[in-house]
Amino acid sequence: MKESRARQILQALVQGVDPLTGEELPTGTILQHADVLRALLAGVGALEQMAARAQRRAQLPGNVGRAWTAEEEQVLMTEFQRGETMAAIAALHGRTLRAIEARLERLGLLTAEERNTQNRFIHGPAGRATAQEPP
Repeated sequence: MKESRARQILQALVQGVDPLTGEELPTGTILQHADVLRALLAGVGALEQMAARAQRRAQLPGNVGRAWTAEEEQVLMTEFQRGETMAAIAALHGRTLRAIEARLERLGLLTAEERNTQNRFIHGPAGRATAQEPP
């Protein structure tokens, strides 16, 4: 079942309507119990979050989250040293500008000060990455 159809069914039940016939449900059903309504609303909210996450994910470049290969790193270094723009490199690799800059920094070709994007992580105690405070 698609998430959108599941969401429609849950929303109909929350509204006291039979999702198959569109008729109002009889009074006194279990669906009118406060805890059941809260659970249905939680389900609707969870499905909406999943849909929003999928929509955001669909807008990201294709290689987001994929591991870098040694070959891809070599191509990245060559493109950077040739003077390609960061945007062009990001498009060629199917990655975000932040990912390109982070990888170049890791490879020693770019310093943190030279980055146009912010590093979302800083190293905390024992070298562990921790979320950086927003500006």
